[in-house]
Amino acid sequence: MRCPFCGNIDTQVKDSRPAEDHVSIRRRRFCPACGGRFTTYERVQLRDLVVIKTSGKREDFDRDKLERSIRISMQKRPIEPERIDQMISGIVRRLESMGETDIGSKQIGEIVMEALARIDTVAYVRFASVYKNFQAADDFDKFVQELRPDVPSEE
Repeated sequence: MRCPFCGNIDTQVKDSRPAEDHVSIRRRRFCPACGGRFTTYERVQLRDLVVIKTSGKREDFDRDKLERSIRISMQKRPIEPERIDQMISGIVRRLESMGETDIGSKQIGEIVMEALARIDTVAYVRFASVYKNFQAADDFDKFVQELRPDVPSEE
């Protein structure tokens, strides 16, 4: 692991233990060149995933990007951070266990929406508004009507 302070590639692990989420390992490291101390986190990765965008562009799957978008949709919602972390880990495990290394962004979006719908409908609508590219208030109205098909619409 490269030292973030001096760039030395020969750093030493001083302590390893499970992180609070119990799905990653927290490692305290020491750089003998500059004396710097820093922490790294290590996760199990079953396979390298590639996201195929709707434009056809390919990019490496980025767990942090997925986490950011989910956390934005869940901002100020009464959901415990541990539950959000569990949901994100579940989504990543599901993607990795699909057997494919190339996954379409639409497929990822559908899996995320499915997970959000089970946890919080407001976060689900927020995520959908970006994912489905809502342009006007009518788009929200139509989407919410689909969530509640038993409520008759006013016409």
